[in-house]
Amino acid sequence: MTHDSHDNTCGDGVAVGLIQLAAAETPAANLRKTIPRIEEAAAKGAQIIGLQEMFTTRYFCASQNPAHFDLAEPIPSGPSTCELQAVARRLGVVIVAPMFEARGSEVYHNTAAILDADGTCLGKYRKMHIPQDPAFEEKFYFTPGDLGFRTWQTAHGKVGVLICWDQWYPEAARLTALAGADILFYPTAIGWLSSEKAALGAAQHCAWETVQRGHAVANGCHVAVANRVGTEGDTEFWGQSFVANPYGQIIAKASADKEEILIARCDLAMQRDFRRIWPFFRDRRIDAYGDISRRLVEPHGA
Repeated sequence: MTHDSHDNTCGDGVAVGLIQLAAAETPAANLRKTIPRIEEAAAKGAQIIGLQEMFTTRYFCASQNPAHFDLAEPIPSGPSTCELQAVARRLGVVIVAPMFEARGSEVYHNTAAILDADGTCLGKYRKMHIPQDPAFEEKFYFTPGDLGFRTWQTAHGKVGVLICWDQWYPEAARLTALAGADILFYPTAIGWLSSEKAALGAAQHCAWETVQRGHAVANGCHVAVANRVGTEGDTEFWGQSFVANPYGQIIAKASADKEEILIARCDLAMQRDFRRIWPFFRDRRIDAYGDISRRLVEPHGA
């Protein structure tokens, strides 16, 4: 299924495509499943295509199992990156490809490769914030990222990438936007636990969507969020991939339970106007923010 957004089609812009899928069993199967969707998104006009977090695997972090480390592969020399580089070059599109990275010496990362429209691997982003919650045992698998918050000038626009748990941190969005990102991509794997959905499901989803729309507003940029669907173990992934503009308005959104290709046009001329009218970067009190690098700030008293 394809959902096309026809909002926001004027001005200097770039078409973003998000691929929302239910994961197959193996990396090879997920690659075979994803490439035709990338081709379809490109045929629909997408210039920058974002995939969901760890698109080559199921979300294996529900438990601690050393056998899952066998799913990781090096980036960019691994088979998935190499094949997607060829796809990007053939279609002339940029691909944000999140995968389980085998770095070497038994060090692993949750990583996204940024592949330019000529097939070049421009670089990679390693997930900085690593959660540890019931059914999200990520600290067992992933070493925290060490490449910092980065942006890349691609053939179709300047992008920044943050991954899933990073989406809750305004500092991550701010630093990536300050580095020049016009579009923040958030590859994601998030869903409801069956024991919590009835009582907390609506509130959890509201918080997730709202905080990312807030990042779009606070940083005067577009936000593109690709989530997965389907049930894996006790987790029902809630889909609802979306693109928001700098006003926090959702200009395209996928369903909660269907595989979809989401297409939205990001109006970069409007984005420049937004930043001129609401100059948040200009008015930041950088002289007063020293304590942001501390774990906690002690009260100063009266």
